Amino acid sequence: MLATTIRDRSLVIRPSTEADVPAMVAIYSHHIGRGIGDLGAYEADNVDAEDLKRRRRNMRQKRLPHLVAALDGEVAGYAYAVPFRKRPAYRYTLKHSIYIHPERTGLGIGRVLLPALVEACAAGGFRQMIGYIDGANAASLRLHERCGFRQVGLLPAVAFKFGHWADSVMVQRALGNGDGSTPAPLPGRHHGTAH
Repeated sequence: MLATTIRDRSLVIRPSTEADVPAMVAIYSHHIGRGIGDLGAYEADNVDAEDLKRRRRNMRQKRLPHLVAALDGEVAGYAYAVPFRKRPAYRYTLKHSIYIHPERTGLGIGRVLLPALVEACAAGGFRQMIGYIDGANAASLRLHERCGFRQVGLLPAVAFKFGHWADSVMVQRALGNGDGSTPAPLPGRHHGTAH
């Protein structure tokens, strides 16, 4: 748990709980409706609470971080990481998502929440973090750049939503020692031969 202040308000970054699910569903639904979140959020229907609870449990079982940012005690954003690919060769790489409440953007919550997610993933032994960002989401692109991510790819016109084509920008950053050394086995995970 990380406690700090932003603009004289209390901000706590902590693992999410089941009680946070309704607030997370509301935040996620807003981003789906606007269409400028990460391209992974381009879903036909809003996520429901039971689906989000199931996703959370899955991540917890895999020992992956699922964090919330609570501003003055209310969920103002959340972030999580999932495996980048299923094959064992990719086991040290994660893909992440971050969502901020629409009425809490611009306060600096993302500048605290995203580094906390990065630190949690590095502490878990992971070495790389990937993100996909809608090319029109300038605020998210700036946030990721400030947090050490660099653009590693552009997928033009890969999503069609709200009557127009959208680009996906792929960003990446090293976690911990990155590729500077041979990684230790990840606790509680399969370590078969690389595929």
